[in-house]
Amino acid sequence: MPSVYDIKPRFQALLRPLVRRMASMGVRANQVTVAAMLVSLLVGLVVGCAAGGQRWVWGILPLWLLLRMALNAIDGMLAREHGQSSRLGAVLNELGDVVADAGLYLPLALTPAFSLWPLAVFVLLATWTEMTGVIGVQIGASRRYDGPLGKSDRALVFGVLGLLLALGVPVRSWDNVVWALALLCAWTVFNRARAALRELGE
Repeated sequence: MPSVYDIKPRFQALLRPLVRRMASMGVRANQVTVAAMLVSLLVGLVVGCAAGGQRWVWGILPLWLLLRMALNAIDGMLAREHGQSSRLGAVLNELGDVVADAGLYLPLALTPAFSLWPLAVFVLLATWTEMTGVIGVQIGASRRYDGPLGKSDRALVFGVLGLLLALGVPVRSWDNVVWALALLCAWTVFNRARAALRELGE
């Protein structure tokens, strides 16, 4: 299935000069990974607590999600292209993604625009999509990034929702959208599992 992940090579090409400079300054991939996770938790808390009373706060969400996608690309490039790959880095990368997603999206239930149950189901299924991608490696296939709703796709959708809310688009609740996203996550789980098995000829 098509995914924002498909444009990752072009995105990386734009970031490569910055990554080289960061590597020359001694920046480590694991530092970038942990920083992205911690700031995600902070952004989720700030938006969840303040956006209900201050519309402009929603604008933080798309800005951070764009920056987070860049940081996720940067830590991977530092690891692969500058000799910083490690087992710890692999653990931090996978665990950091699911922790950051939960920390970003669950606090939105504190605002009038979202309810807890749709967000909780969405975050659970989003976690399953990443788990299924990693299981591909466990059974001997590649790490699967198939769509339609991988990490970058989720960031894009919530970035757009945050922008619309910051602009004051009059929508009473986004719960139906979140339920639809949860279904797309379930579809993604199926696609990733099927693709991993096909890769192994099963």
